[in-house]
Amino acid sequence: MPQPVKSPLNSQLGAVLKAVIGETKADYLFRMIDVNDRLLADPANDAGKVSRLTMAQALNMILFDGLLEAVPEGKAYSEDKLAAGEPIIFDHGAIRTVDGPATGALPRGHVAMARILAPLGFDIAGVYPLSRLKMTGRAFCHADEPELIAQFFVSELHVEEFSPAFQQAVANTVGKSVDPLSPGAKVLLDQLADNGNIGFADATKLLPVLVKCFGAQHGPVAEADYEILLAESAEMAWISTEGNAFNHATDRVDDIEAVADEQRAKGRPMKEKVEISSTGSVRQTAFKATRVLRQMRDANGDLVSRDVPGSFYEFISRDHVRDETTGEQKLDLRFDSSNAQGIFKMTAGSKAA
Repeated sequence: MPQPVKSPLNSQLGAVLKAVIGETKADYLFRMIDVNDRLLADPANDAGKVSRLTMAQALNMILFDGLLEAVPEGKAYSEDKLAAGEPIIFDHGAIRTVDGPATGALPRGHVAMARILAPLGFDIAGVYPLSRLKMTGRAFCHADEPELIAQFFVSELHVEEFSPAFQQAVANTVGKSVDPLSPGAKVLLDQLADNGNIGFADATKLLPVLVKCFGAQHGPVAEADYEILLAESAEMAWISTEGNAFNHATDRVDDIEAVADEQRAKGRPMKEKVEISSTGSVRQTAFKATRVLRQMRDANGDLVSRDVPGSFYEFISRDHVRDETTGEQKLDLRFDSSNAQGIFKMTAGSKAA
């Protein structure tokens, strides 16, 4: 007879999530997101070890939930799928970083994220020039289960390719950034990197610290600096208000055109076209960025609110392609520089992006 389906909450992944975000939210995310049984193989054991695979999935699920709270259109879409019994296939999340000489206590560029992702088992699987934006993107793919764990697309903006005034505005904005990684968290990451696992209690201490790394680590930007940044780079202007938060999270769907048509019919603010990779095997589109109110400092140093673009929710479809080494058909997990630069326009600042 077939074995009964094990409750995800009774797995080690479920135990970690319950300890960090509570049972109600953990149950919600397990129903919302497709989680393969291979990620639930370790039974709950608060005296046992937590693998890097479990830590990676737990972090991804919490970050996805944070994106839904920040993007109402994405949450409404995901709730529709939940009601229909169709789980989200979380494909990737995107983060923007600053590659410049003045980033405060944070390492410059993608290293700020790589120092977190590498101990969790993520390797750089591809480097993508984003020349029009004076940026470079890197895809971080999980070494243990590349098709089951959502990737991270980490981009960095090359500050020194911009004007002196822009460089100074960047330094004014992020030059005093704090590092959310405590010394204790760094020790636990080192243990995770060395051993591939850490104790349950340590895992539940480390995970909330890692979540904090995906946010703004600097104070409110000055309005004058924001205008300088916006004039030369909408992407850096976005970083100035949102920091290292998820720029977007992505549902992997079968028929992206049908999804886009359905969402437009529901009156949700969709990108006008689908971006298609040079290979034709990866297609992407998105909701337009959610408008948010963020505090800035005016000429007198007083806090004022500005309406700016926040994060957004993306859709992607990926074909299976022949692996050149093994000859097997595998999901095409690659990204595309042109696609990425088209998708980045969602946060360009215009209400009619």
